[in-house]
Amino acid sequence: MNETDMAITNVAISAGSTRPRFGIATAPSQVSYRDILRVWREADTIPVIEHAWLFDHLMPIFGDPNGPIFEGWTLLSALAAQTERLRLGLLVTSNRFRPPAMLAKIAATVDIVSGGRLGFGIGAGSRPSYPAARREYEANGLPFHDSAYAVGSLAEACTVIRRLWTEAEPFDFDGTYLHLTGAFCNPKPVQRPYPPILIGGRSTATLRVVAEHADMWNIPGGDIDDAIHRSALLDRFCAEIGRDPALITRSIVLPVSYDHPGNTRDSIAEAIDAGFQHIILSLSAPYPENVAQWVTNELINKSAQV
Repeated sequence: MNETDMAITNVAISAGSTRPRFGIATAPSQVSYRDILRVWREADTIPVIEHAWLFDHLMPIFGDPNGPIFEGWTLLSALAAQTERLRLGLLVTSNRFRPPAMLAKIAATVDIVSGGRLGFGIGAGSRPSYPAARREYEANGLPFHDSAYAVGSLAEACTVIRRLWTEAEPFDFDGTYLHLTGAFCNPKPVQRPYPPILIGGRSTATLRVVAEHADMWNIPGGDIDDAIHRSALLDRFCAEIGRDPALITRSIVLPVSYDHPGNTRDSIAEAIDAGFQHIILSLSAPYPENVAQWVTNELINKSAQV
């Protein structure tokens, strides 16, 4: 199997399977590069951990507000070069941080570096009501538009990014939010037709974008009843545009309790029963030694035995 065939197979597995696919998330904040690299390298050797994720913030949103935090795509590229098997991505890229055409180029580069293992996570960006996240826009000179602008521009970004990954000739785009002349991406991503697009979010407006553009939808945990309600709403929006909702894999982030793993196993069981087959286990730092093996033994394997 060549590199491209393997990438195509990976995409099909991530989007079409009915058994749970487990992964981990390591927030690149209040930790060192070596901390995260250790966990990802260990996870890369454990087949039942199939994917790994970072988040996308420019300043800490927990802990010391002046503590260390890494730029997500740069770190992801480094981890892509240091791993061989894990599918990987950002959960999720803020569409507010980078122009979409530039983001398409960045993502294509990471897909190539990883040999076709990128899951392209994207979202509208942080809520205006969340001060810990909002300050990073002001600190970096980035505009912070209202939610309607953020969601509208996300839809256009998904259109442009997909076209950049697939079209063989430069094109112009004149949208409400984006205006491009001679847009083009070369080289293309390894994965064909393009890396799977995961859109994160729970708002009604975002779910309409998910219905149109996403291969996967992620909700950041929380109340499982709300997750079920949002998933049903997504089904409805898919029906309205004539899309099969089964084509969109349901993904959820669940926090890991090192002290009470039974609580995490209960959350996993609830999520799977609710139809979420892409399970992302969020690890808090400091990471215990051999944490990936612990996750495998205490959470994934024991959940499979229930």
